[in-house]
Amino acid sequence: MANYQLVATSAMGLEAIVAQEVKALGYETTVDNGKVYFEGDETAIARTNLWLRVADRVKIVVGQFPAKSFEQLFESVKALPWEKYLPVDAAFPVSGKSVKSKLFSVPDCQAITKKAIVERMKQHYKRLGFLDESGATYKIEVSILKDVATLTIDTSGAGLHKRGYRQAQGEAPLKETLAAALVQISKWNPNRPFVDPFCGSGTIALEAAMFGQNIAPGYNREFISEEWPWMKAAIWDAVRDEADSLANYDQPLEIIGSDIDHRMVSIAQENAMEAGFGELITFKQMQARDFTTQLTDGVMIGNPPYGERIGDVEVVEQVIRDVGKVMKNYPTWSVYMLSSMKNFEELYGRQATKKRKLFNGFIETNYYQFWGQKSKRD
Repeated sequence: MANYQLVATSAMGLEAIVAQEVKALGYETTVDNGKVYFEGDETAIARTNLWLRVADRVKIVVGQFPAKSFEQLFESVKALPWEKYLPVDAAFPVSGKSVKSKLFSVPDCQAITKKAIVERMKQHYKRLGFLDESGATYKIEVSILKDVATLTIDTSGAGLHKRGYRQAQGEAPLKETLAAALVQISKWNPNRPFVDPFCGSGTIALEAAMFGQNIAPGYNREFISEEWPWMKAAIWDAVRDEADSLANYDQPLEIIGSDIDHRMVSIAQENAMEAGFGELITFKQMQARDFTTQLTDGVMIGNPPYGERIGDVEVVEQVIRDVGKVMKNYPTWSVYMLSSMKNFEELYGRQATKKRKLFNGFIETNYYQFWGQKSKRD
């Protein structure tokens, strides 16, 4: 097997979690803004695509070099060993981006990159005419940041947040990768009860269930690199067999999701059925202020509505006050809330034990963490 320079991309603020996930799979990491670099073979490509809960994509880094002129870009791209990755019939669309760089015209950068790869391929495969591009697809990106170009090939295809279970969603859905991060930051384990009082389409509860039973998030989907001749079917079969053997389908779970909107509860139930958790997760229509439980040492994770997106600010503020009042009755419970409200702690009635800045799409939020007391049974 060959060795590849790989990068798992992530949302800002989640790099450390992605790095932990990559290390847990046995690979050494280097972390940069929104990127976790590591090295691995074909099996590493398959395993990271299947197992990373918080990363956006896994890409192969083909090369990196200074690019201050179009000529420099062309020659440097052409010098890269594209034949190592692309067979003669490869389809290779090129996308691009440029930030704080002399070469700011993205369409020109894309066209020059494409032309340089074509030249390299024709030379290597001894072709005089056009390349027919009738084979598997290799999505190439030329990304230029401060005059340094990075050339990558996407191994994932659809973003890793697309687990395959979401049949429908609400008007402000939480990305599955961010939901998985919220669960991991909470340090929840499957022996503790779990509640999401603003469950929407059920994403946080579903990510908790997959985490709780150690189910690989990519187990039920396909990846673009499965079509590549050198990513053999046997590799994917072995990695999926490994994932199946590591899943703990018998792990009991106490997971409840509730929402004020009965339509969202129905959608959450449909998504849970699709994910195979129809019997394991309880969804019900309920206002957050009506939460009651006999259970102790639980974890509540929620993404309450934001004033700027759904409903008005006054309603949202009252919801946060209500949750704060209710959870005073359950001192052994830990509460984790993702909110863009700057006065969240004041409304909740308690200072957070810890908070962490995260981006929900383009909205800057804080993840407020209110740790519970240990119960006497400990």
